[in-house]
Amino acid sequence: MAGDLFGEDAPAQRDSGASGAAPLAERLRPRTLAEVVGQEHLTGPEGAIGRMVAAGQLSSIILWGPPGTGKTTIARLLAEAVGMRFAPLSAVFSGVADLRQAFADAEKMAAAGKRTLLFVDEIHRFNRAQQDGFLPYVERGTVVLVGATTENPSFALNAALLSRAQVLVLNRLGEEALGTLIERAEAEIGQRLPVTDAARAALIVSADGDGRFLLNQVETLFSVTIEQPLGPDELAQFLHRRMPVYDKGGDGHYNLISALHKALRGSDPQASLYWLARMLVAGEEPLYVLRRLTRFASEDIGLADPQALVQCLAAKDAYQFLGSPEGELAIVQACLYLATAPKSNAAYAAQKAAWASARETGSLAPPANILNAPTKLMKDLGYGAGYSYDHDAPDGFSGDNYWPDGMAPADFYRPVDRGFEKRIAERLAWWDERRRAKD
Repeated sequence: MAGDLFGEDAPAQRDSGASGAAPLAERLRPRTLAEVVGQEHLTGPEGAIGRMVAAGQLSSIILWGPPGTGKTTIARLLAEAVGMRFAPLSAVFSGVADLRQAFADAEKMAAAGKRTLLFVDEIHRFNRAQQDGFLPYVERGTVVLVGATTENPSFALNAALLSRAQVLVLNRLGEEALGTLIERAEAEIGQRLPVTDAARAALIVSADGDGRFLLNQVETLFSVTIEQPLGPDELAQFLHRRMPVYDKGGDGHYNLISALHKALRGSDPQASLYWLARMLVAGEEPLYVLRRLTRFASEDIGLADPQALVQCLAAKDAYQFLGSPEGELAIVQACLYLATAPKSNAAYAAQKAAWASARETGSLAPPANILNAPTKLMKDLGYGAGYSYDHDAPDGFSGDNYWPDGMAPADFYRPVDRGFEKRIAERLAWWDERRRAKD
């Protein structure tokens, strides 16, 4: 099965007689959950996984996170930590027959008093019917299911399966965690990575949070004799990959993304395209750039042009479908769309204002007229009394109050007089006028 740098089982044909013959990533597999880097919010004492291990009881979980962040390793170490049998499957290579065999083996082990942790990598690759097949075995406790996915579980997995599993989100590995992996590799090899500090920083940034990718690059560097430490340019040439020209602190990385963001905000498509090119030509990960463009679409355009967000997500799908270099044209299209779209930060400002208000008034209950009343007792208590069904009102608008008692209505969202938000502002003004008339 396909594993990750932190813990795939070694294939049977691999020569395990000499540890030096094994890939570096395999030799550096953590032996305990405490050695897994970058996921302390889950594996630490207060994390969901840490609490499960402390209690000695596992529930079915879905590990959702980017590639190379430790999903396979965490599953394997979970099984070891609570004394369960670890049974790995890959949805890429497994079919119905493999699932039936896995469940049959788990039932035999259960009869012998040994519980099974069934780890399913790329679980989103199973179709709906196959996902439903897990349900009876999970409900009976025949297996504890641990699924791994890089896709959003809300869209990729059945609701029935999600209701029986806890979704845990793994973080992309940060620079500190990636630096720790390099240090472990250096300790394993017994020498320092033959690169300058600037090249080391560029190598970490270019990994874009993927520890497996980073260790593969590190192993390539250790595989040959290098007389003098490589700088960023020499490193890029050696790895057949352009390294971002970043300084030790990563300022170049943040300076370029800042320049791109501000050129987009300033509606300069020519400068935006230049800074985009600077990043991609320097070796920046295209998906990182796409994440920043997607954030910009909501922060600086929002509802002034609702298609901006759609364009960015479509560009991400197109890039992942086409790969590089063909898919980079979709990134260019998204960049140009954002630069030429009407700008508004109204949604961004509304979020900050609403979040601040929620923290200040978090104990206020909704007004009784909009409370749900599924029982007679709740109806007798006045839940839902006086609620106006807007579709029955003239123009489909009742003008009811939806704010907590004791809290005055607030204006978090203030659309600008540009793009689609101009029409939204007109609509809001029309509704406000009718509310005032009703009052």
